[in-house]
Amino acid sequence: MGKVERRQSILNHAREVFARRGYHDAKIDEIVAEAGIARGTFYLYFKDKRAVFEEIVDRAFTHIGMAIVRVDPQDRGRTVAEQVQENIRRIVGTLLEDRSTTKILLTDAVGVDPAFDRKLQSFYEVVENLLVDSLREGQELGIVAPGDARMFAFLMMGVLKEILYQVVRRDAPYTEDEVATGIFSFLEQGCLRVHGPPKSKVEKAPRADDKLRAGAGRGPTTPNAGMVHRRAAD
Repeated sequence: MGKVERRQSILNHAREVFARRGYHDAKIDEIVAEAGIARGTFYLYFKDKRAVFEEIVDRAFTHIGMAIVRVDPQDRGRTVAEQVQENIRRIVGTLLEDRSTTKILLTDAVGVDPAFDRKLQSFYEVVENLLVDSLREGQELGIVAPGDARMFAFLMMGVLKEILYQVVRRDAPYTEDEVATGIFSFLEQGCLRVHGPPKSKVEKAPRADDKLRAGAGRGPTTPNAGMVHRRAAD
């Protein structure tokens, strides 16, 4: 087995141990036993338990970011509703495809240590600000209901986290398709107005408080796009 394959094998087995035992109760001895390696081999690849845990979480955040694609209200080939549904399906699919990592993110990632908590908070603030910006853009286009965009963002994130918790941690009997369809239906009956044609966008100068809010949430890990496409100025 090459070094790349060995490293991935350690990550895979560590992920299962963390998901089963939790971060604090997981032991390196258990990880190396499941990986079928010597303890010394583990330390050739990772400094300690926290290092392997951090890489698992970092990879999960990267995969989540890659699942999000831009929604373009001007796309003539797909409606906004279809694009939003595709986004939800990709995100849900990514998180349910690797249930062990999702279980870790939902229950064990918080509380590792203060530095790790700050890293997690930074990521969630980036997601929050991207979603807020997208919702405000959607309000300008008439595809999101009027209201507090930040409140909408919190509610959307809460919906996703809770249904995933119920499915992954409590074995709620819902398929991936049922989860994605249910989330879209819930949002469609709430703040989304995605079945009518979007209004023409009127460009407005960003407010000072928006810039401050957006800047406050930037961190080392950033998803590659928001839910609604912000067109670049010509």
